[in-house]
Amino acid sequence: MAKLKTGRHTSVIKALRQSKKNHLRNVSAKSKIKTLIKKLEKNITDKKLPEAKIALKEIFSNLDKAAGKNIIHKNTASRKKARLSKKISLKEKTN
Repeated sequence: MAKLKTGRHTSVIKALRQSKKNHLRNVSAKSKIKTLIKKLEKNITDKKLPEAKIALKEIFSNLDKAAGKNIIHKNTASRKKARLSKKISLKEKTN
């Protein structure tokens, strides 16, 4: 990459570059979490509890990573984990 021209707006140019990179990272992580949650809910409705438990572990990992990188708030990650765990435990009790 070419060297930045010195002047008044160099910090703005760098900040824009960083925000674009962070935006792509954030969108990707959020999309992955949403996709995994949809798969988990499908497993729950199809009564595939072993697969659902495996998917739950993967979701927990992704939520924790996203919260650690400040992509989502840590309380949001915690809330999602609690609600998904509750769904699985309710299905186990009914079976």
